[in-house]
Amino acid sequence: MPGTTFSLELRPNIPPALARLEQIACDLMYSWDRDIRGVFWRLDHELWRACGNNPKLFLRRVAQSTLEAASRDPDFLEDYNRALSAYDSYHAAGTRHEVLEHLDPAKDLVAYFCAEFGLHESLQIYSGGLGILAGDHCKAASDLGVPFVAIGLLYRQGYFQQRIDSLGRQNALNVRTNFDELPVSPVKTVDGSELLIQVSIADREVWLRVWRAQVGQIDLYLLDSDVPDNSEEDRQITYQLYGGNSDTRIQQEIVLGVGGARAVQALGLKPTVWHINEGHAAFLILERVREQVQAGFDFETALELVASGTVFTTHTPVPAGHDIFNHAQLKWFFQRMLPQLGASEDQLMALGADPHGANRFNMTSLALRGSRFHNGVSRIHGGVASSMERYVYPEVPPEDNPISYVTNGVHLFSFLGRAWSQLFHDQFRGWRKEILSTEYWNRIDDIPDHLFISIRQRLKRDLFEDVLERVERQHQRNGMSEHVIAEATRSLRTMDTSMLVFGFARRFATYKRATLILSDPARLSRMLNNPERPAILIFAGKAHPSDQPGQALIRTIYEMSLKPEFIGRLFMVEGYDIALARNLVQGCDVWLNNPEYPLEASGTSGQKAGINGALNVSVLDGWWAEGYDGSNGFAVEPVSDPNVRDAEEARQMLDILEHQVQPLYYSAPGVGYAPKWLRLSRNAMKTLIPRFNSGRQVMDYVSGFYGPAARQAARLSADDSAIARELSAWKQRVRERWSGVSLQLLEVPPSTLSAGQTLPLRIAAQLNGLSPDDVAVECVIGRLDGSQRFLPKSSLMMTAQAEGDRYVYSIDLEPLAGLQHYRLRAYPGHSALAHRFGMGLMIWL
Repeated sequence: MPGTTFSLELRPNIPPALARLEQIACDLMYSWDRDIRGVFWRLDHELWRACGNNPKLFLRRVAQSTLEAASRDPDFLEDYNRALSAYDSYHAAGTRHEVLEHLDPAKDLVAYFCAEFGLHESLQIYSGGLGILAGDHCKAASDLGVPFVAIGLLYRQGYFQQRIDSLGRQNALNVRTNFDELPVSPVKTVDGSELLIQVSIADREVWLRVWRAQVGQIDLYLLDSDVPDNSEEDRQITYQLYGGNSDTRIQQEIVLGVGGARAVQALGLKPTVWHINEGHAAFLILERVREQVQAGFDFETALELVASGTVFTTHTPVPAGHDIFNHAQLKWFFQRMLPQLGASEDQLMALGADPHGANRFNMTSLALRGSRFHNGVSRIHGGVASSMERYVYPEVPPEDNPISYVTNGVHLFSFLGRAWSQLFHDQFRGWRKEILSTEYWNRIDDIPDHLFISIRQRLKRDLFEDVLERVERQHQRNGMSEHVIAEATRSLRTMDTSMLVFGFARRFATYKRATLILSDPARLSRMLNNPERPAILIFAGKAHPSDQPGQALIRTIYEMSLKPEFIGRLFMVEGYDIALARNLVQGCDVWLNNPEYPLEASGTSGQKAGINGALNVSVLDGWWAEGYDGSNGFAVEPVSDPNVRDAEEARQMLDILEHQVQPLYYSAPGVGYAPKWLRLSRNAMKTLIPRFNSGRQVMDYVSGFYGPAARQAARLSADDSAIARELSAWKQRVRERWSGVSLQLLEVPPSTLSAGQTLPLRIAAQLNGLSPDDVAVECVIGRLDGSQRFLPKSSLMMTAQAEGDRYVYSIDLEPLAGLQHYRLRAYPGHSALAHRFGMGLMIWL
């Protein structure tokens, strides 16, 4: 019987000439700066890959002799010093002028809370799109010099690692992370001890350690409950991202929201804007209200102060994506905190109320009621969210309520292929400062065809090498014969970069319909095996460990990949992460996306592919409904009838691929990348790069949300929060009296007028103790569409005059030419409201 296996890690001493290697290894700027990553890769590229592209771990394992040789190598030192020079210049750049128009770094600070951050594969604290989006948001905030700090959780296991067995079953591997190997460090107090904070959870106090990760010019603080003074149960609260049951989830969200707010205070930070990125962090609202109540404010005023500077972004139109807890959970886990909030139990539970059950506490509802600036993540999703959450604004039409949108973008420097970056550096020079300029990117047309094609083929070769290695490893582990492995990888082994490549990679939720393209296997096989127009189809993605239908999709694709008509042409690649995602979006020629409309909140994988010259073939949902212009990809029109939707949209997609994509790509004799295809590929890059990068996204937040929120918070808190006190008292009075407010038309207006005449409108209003200063009455002018829906175009305020026990609102309307329509409405009005319909109250005559 074998004995115990011991391990020993001999760590090198960094030569003085390379002393700053440790500094750049601990700054996640390496996640998007290829020159920094290149320094480590050049030292030992095989070890670099073996360490998972993790520079901190790499520096613990690289040979002393390698470092010594590099410290004497003029060529390496030149690359090293060039990377350091760019690093120092980046950190000295400060805040961009466009940000300074909205935020003052000397006064303002944005605190950004999210449950996951996808910055790089070396920091496994992300699961999918939400985390990647949060990571890109942080990177863009750093690029722009936004005064910004991010707050999250440091998971001991993070999200699971995916393996697919010989039967196509997804196996979830939970790997314990050694925090010493991550680009993070514990925050220390002035006496050198670790910074620890406490949060009350149920009947006990839980200690939290605070870690810092540097992300270029910003800091990311991560909380960890794996502290020796905690019970074993409490140490596991932050153990696994999206693990455990509902009780685990609520405790994680207490740590994130309440603990995160306390960490911000303990760090001495003073945010003027608090951004809740998805509802997981919404408990920070309760903690901040508690702080204000302790400072002497009543509950309603405290809530007004907190909400005034809070931004909330919702990311999912799928009901299951919104966290719901029951009242018993709230009362148990917040038993020590609820009495400190200065409110009744009914008041507190009302913050999370939704119309789907009396015992539900909805975190999205809490986030909306505890913030004054809200958005979805695409134009379509903004409308869907406005409709889904209209119960927060019960009397206001969804299209008028305060939920707006900011369409997501991707961090260009993280996902643009290295070959493109090098070309832009050589030919465009100042391109990094021009990523928001649509006119600038027209120069993509100036790249010679042969050079454009060579870059696309180089990126495709990188993809083939990655997928080949992964598929071989997967099949060998599962005991597949060498003959079958060779058959399954034959098209990859040729490294034929002229071959057309389709890609589909994302979270395997059922509404994303990963298997839609497989609905006609015979037709798909004919397309992939066309001897004159060959193609391969690569799938990748994870399903949540508890999502059995999602895992069934993976199994279906895997089984089909081994059928005789698909083997070697269709691949289900395991282990989807940021590293694989980079190669996929850079190397595929066509990116597929076919969610059930309108359930794609935004989607960003297609943006990553498009900026690299791939063409999207996608349902017109999420961002693609804004990005598609007819010349930069292909559109699948959503079908409204659910009975035929899947069949019809699958037919559309296959028609596009078979009759448009393949003929166009192969329209030149012999090889792919025909001139007409190149034109579309160029159009994809030049239209998507400036519009769908995260720099544009963050600037939309800065100008439309962060700046206004900072000003609103400053206004309400000035003069001992006089306006906040006035506003909260006014809102209470309006709510008490609104049910008694009524409108009556004094005379029926004529339906026709002659040119030169005005339309007199007179409305008698019973205000139930309110005054005309409290109630706005408005004439909304618009038209009826083909479905007889009223579409507002403009509005005019009516003036009030007292008449006895009522007020008469009037206006002499000057009509436009022709037929028009108008409606009359009343709603509460106050100059301090962040949004004029923010109270959700409205009466239509």
